[in-house]
Amino acid sequence: MSLKLDAIPGMTMPQVLRERARLHGSDLALREKVRGLWQRTTWADYYEQARLTAIGLYALGFRPGDRLAIASDDTPQWYFSDLAAQMLGGAGLGIYPTNPWPELQYIVRHSKARFVVAGDQEQTDKVLDAQANEGGLPDLQQLICVDMKGMRAYSREGLMGFDDLLALGREREAELGAEVDRLIDAGQPEDTAIIVYTSGTTGMPKGAMLSHRNMLSNACDIARIHGLDARSYSVLCYLPLCHVAERSFSLVQQIVTGCTVSFAESVDTVVPNLREIAPLGFLGVPRIWEKMQQSIDYRVQDTTPLQRRVFNFAIARGKQIARRRLANGGRFASGGDRVMFGLLWLVCLRALQKYLGLNRVRTAFCGGASISEEVLLFFWTLGVPVYQIYGMTECAGASHSQRPGATSLGTSGPLLGVFEQKLAEDGELLIRGEACFQGYLFNDEATEAAYADGWLHTGDIVQIEDGGELRVMDRKKDILITSGGKNITPSLIENALKDSPYIREAILLGDGRKFLSALLQIDLETTGKWAQANDVQYTTYRTLAENPKVRELIAGEVARVNDRFARVENIRKFEILRKELDHDDGELTATMKVRRKAIEAKFADEIQTIYGDAA
Repeated sequence: MSLKLDAIPGMTMPQVLRERARLHGSDLALREKVRGLWQRTTWADYYEQARLTAIGLYALGFRPGDRLAIASDDTPQWYFSDLAAQMLGGAGLGIYPTNPWPELQYIVRHSKARFVVAGDQEQTDKVLDAQANEGGLPDLQQLICVDMKGMRAYSREGLMGFDDLLALGREREAELGAEVDRLIDAGQPEDTAIIVYTSGTTGMPKGAMLSHRNMLSNACDIARIHGLDARSYSVLCYLPLCHVAERSFSLVQQIVTGCTVSFAESVDTVVPNLREIAPLGFLGVPRIWEKMQQSIDYRVQDTTPLQRRVFNFAIARGKQIARRRLANGGRFASGGDRVMFGLLWLVCLRALQKYLGLNRVRTAFCGGASISEEVLLFFWTLGVPVYQIYGMTECAGASHSQRPGATSLGTSGPLLGVFEQKLAEDGELLIRGEACFQGYLFNDEATEAAYADGWLHTGDIVQIEDGGELRVMDRKKDILITSGGKNITPSLIENALKDSPYIREAILLGDGRKFLSALLQIDLETTGKWAQANDVQYTTYRTLAENPKVRELIAGEVARVNDRFARVENIRKFEILRKELDHDDGELTATMKVRRKAIEAKFADEIQTIYGDAA
């Protein structure tokens, strides 16, 4: 007996979790590495821990309609807290662990969250700083910390450990358990389940409210399209859970499919953890896929000449096969291609897959931002099927997905079945459907603007290919129009620049100007390796960025990119940034997206150097 996908969108997430525990109680649900050993949590334990958390929160005063903020790295307690809030008819919202206390303060205060779960001492200190400064957190009633290490001297007024919360749940279970069970039963699919604060590239973050139906219908559609179930899907949870993508593809997709989720020790140990658990599925943002490709490039440089020749031959032949395979919907275009790939896999590609921990992956996804076609082609060359997805917070994570039969390079696949779509006159994508969000918390004006004419305005300029696949051109607000009236799509040129192993970030300039230019951030690791190999001395990022030989290197990379584009799209001048872009300095969002306006203001001197007084 199993849960049917068609029935799940009519439930709440706690109700689905309860069914999983009833049907598959002894099966493995969660794994977390503690002191070097993987600790296992069954479905029965998973539900029981979330329920005890809910009872503890109810005893502390959490009631239907309340909101629980979670500031923590990914842990099982993140899941327990999120689902506990939902069990009580409330909503969970995440805060990036990298957010400084003023950003945490804004989100907790704006959401009027009365309860906060902090992951450790660092996150607890941010909450305490937010309480003590600039108006504090007037609605906060209880702070709960998962890892109390180093906090023995802290005042316990308004602060308790997560283990103490579970103990309170056990202590009050006989008294309050029936009421919590009643609240779980009373939950409705249209109830707000989670609130996701957008990354705020153009202003302060907005809290997008998503219902149980929004999240579950979206996850069910993806599971149906890709054939995901407990036998074919397992994942590593490592991206911040406050982002809708990780929440959707690990927590929600898990209860939908019944798969196993393993928690990475940290974002820095993703590849080692992948090698250990060898998951069947994997979600990566562009930067993760780019770093994986670069890690192979580094490794190859340290091999023997014979090994490098074998690698170069395998990749060159494999790319030809991969291009034909992608054009054929992900299937080998011929028996000859299948045989040749098998030989390349035995000789070289198998070892590369194992090195990355992707040797068992059946379904991988790439989303979150635009990515170079060359990066995706590389992983298909290795034999790792990476399907590009498109979506946004306001559509529960994904609205389009590549899939077997729809894998055209550079597209994000056809529309999911839970949506409708149309294009505005200027090419902006508009969507609507049962997975579209309920609106922005305490911001009716922004909600009305997002839902103009009854359609969700995505802000992206797109093309719909003949086969129905979506090709994203760029953000509507990012399109550049030169003084000559030429419309330029920045992301195409920026991604081409970032194909270079030596360029980490590229910001195209030229709106209202006579020519295009770029601000470039070099990649410290790869450029540093190049510098060592070429006897270029440096001590810091800045000394490396200011070195004339490095400028020559980057100029060559820019020239290579210019050869791929029309003359009007060529970069005439560039400046190498003398510092790395940083979230703490307001130059990047928490999801590492570039804040263009902030950068243009902060690096006005560099832009003046490029353009002078020229218009």
